[in-house]
Amino acid sequence: MHHEDYLAVAEKAMNQIRKGAFLTVQAGDALNVMTIGWASIGFMWGRPMMEVMVRNSRHTFSIIEHASEFTVSVPSTDMSKALEFCGTKSGKKHDKFKECGLEIFPGEKVHTPIVNIPGLHFECKIVYKNSINPDFLIESYKHLYPNKDYHSIYYGEIVYCYSTEDERA
Repeated sequence: MHHEDYLAVAEKAMNQIRKGAFLTVQAGDALNVMTIGWASIGFMWGRPMMEVMVRNSRHTFSIIEHASEFTVSVPSTDMSKALEFCGTKSGKKHDKFKECGLEIFPGEKVHTPIVNIPGLHFECKIVYKNSINPDFLIESYKHLYPNKDYHSIYYGEIVYCYSTEDERA
């Protein structure tokens, strides 16, 4: 494990997130992972932040609404099959970790685990959330919501960012 400056790896992370990354959330005994392809990394309220979006219809939404943190694991190796599965199957009906052969590993600074893969890992504490209001969405983006299945946005203070070369033991 190697500590990383979140800004130094932001471009690399965002280039991979466009192809897919793992968002892990936990509230009590409920644990789920899903694929994200939209996120942002920046600086708000004097703190490093990562913003992730979860559609309100997703199983993950029912967990993250009761969570105080999340982790994002950005793979540095080909994880396309697991990313596709975690992005198309519901954690309500599937144990995505088991079915994809994904292991979890405890977070360093948060209670939510990371996906145990080579890559970048962001551990985040949720500091703010809001739901997309379609009245304020520009017309040219409304086609992204043909079923009016809008996202909620979770602003997570990045409390730790690190890379792993191999799976952690």
